[in-house]
Amino acid sequence: MFKLNKDVLYLIFEELQDDKKTLYSSLSINKTCCEIIIPILWRNPWKYLAKENIKILFNVVISHLSDESKNKLKAHCNDFSTILYQKLLFNYISFCKHLDLNAIDRIVGTFKHQGSNLTCGTLKNEIYNLFINENTKFTHLNLPRQFDYQIHLIPGAKHCFSEIVFLSCYTIILNDDVLTGLAEICQSIENFELISEEKNNNYGIIKLIDSFKKLTDVRLIVDLTKKNEVDKKFLVILRNSLMKHAHTIRHFKLSSLPPSSALVKIYWLELIVFDFLEDMSLSSLQILKFDISHVKAFRNLIVNANGSLTEISLDNVSFHMEDDNKIIIETIYQSCPNLKYLKLMLIKENFSELEQLLINCQRLNGLYFFIKSISMIDWDKLFEILTISSPTSLFKFKFNMIISCELIQLGSFKLFFMNWKGRQPMLLQLDSKRADLIDLIKEYKSEGIIKKFDYLHRNFKDFEW
Repeated sequence: MFKLNKDVLYLIFEELQDDKKTLYSSLSINKTCCEIIIPILWRNPWKYLAKENIKILFNVVISHLSDESKNKLKAHCNDFSTILYQKLLFNYISFCKHLDLNAIDRIVGTFKHQGSNLTCGTLKNEIYNLFINENTKFTHLNLPRQFDYQIHLIPGAKHCFSEIVFLSCYTIILNDDVLTGLAEICQSIENFELISEEKNNNYGIIKLIDSFKKLTDVRLIVDLTKKNEVDKKFLVILRNSLMKHAHTIRHFKLSSLPPSSALVKIYWLELIVFDFLEDMSLSSLQILKFDISHVKAFRNLIVNANGSLTEISLDNVSFHMEDDNKIIIETIYQSCPNLKYLKLMLIKENFSELEQLLINCQRLNGLYFFIKSISMIDWDKLFEILTISSPTSLFKFKFNMIISCELIQLGSFKLFFMNWKGRQPMLLQLDSKRADLIDLIKEYKSEGIIKKFDYLHRNFKDFEW
């Protein structure tokens, strides 16, 4: 077998970084592959954390402890000996770029040993110090709910977090000193994820956000499962703080955790989404993802982006009743001349608005349609609009049928493909495996009308073909 250049192997395995199964199976190929793959897997080992491998990860982590720390743990629990002194092939900790304190707390919390007087706090201190020091540098940091550990006081913390670009935390961090410390040592945050779930928000979060120098990516997660009263004052201050970064924010995502009841959802949406986004203006916003169903708030964000949006993704199916759907599409084609990618619900009553969108958005490259009811779609009309009115730049399509697409007449697809002849060959994804349709696609693929076809599944990103 010929030998591949190590740099080529690295590029190959980098492309497979999210394919855990392939990476694991490739570890045994040879020493070179192993030396390339281990750092990739350990860049973010927490994303592979499952109940069945918590103990394995725990054993590997504590095996990195210094002799002093090992002796301290051994003094509390003699049975640690076999774990603490197991031989390691690599310094796995040195490869870590993601520090997930949620995962570490989860690992520590599962440790129970009969006859041990070792407390979770003692063990956590040793593990935190193992990761946070002068010899490590992280790019991503995830903090647990109600976090109150002053990690900025750990020796080497300033060096360790000097290159942090991603921070995820909750609004109910308990200790103001934690937030003050983070603001001092995390100066390079670009991507920020904030989870809001209760009334007892720590206003120190605002000072932390204000300290960011180049915030480009914001994700706000609203937990609709809680029934606590909403802190409207906090949300207003939070909005104003984010507005200070309006000239740098390029990507904004607002999402929610599932509500426990429709009443809770209505209550939260009325107070949070409407008030929070009423006057929000992110003038440099390019990517907008929205899965909370409040049309006015969504419309305001689009209009106030001043034409900078290039990508819009709407995920909440309830968002798209007929009238709402019409307002959404009209707002998009009136305010987004530079739009390249769009994901939205398709409703036949608004085909005329869809046609105007295709005519006005001349840079459109890809369309992702959710289709709730196939029987209510005039497929011949839809495909006629796509063929006649689409800009020359558009050639990527996804059709996500919430109800099976077995009801679609094969002739409708055949007419669409025939009429597409002479245009840029399309990239197509469908969530259907019906044999006659697949055969038809293969026929037009052989003719060069369809360049690539894939079955639409969850591993694909919204705008990945």
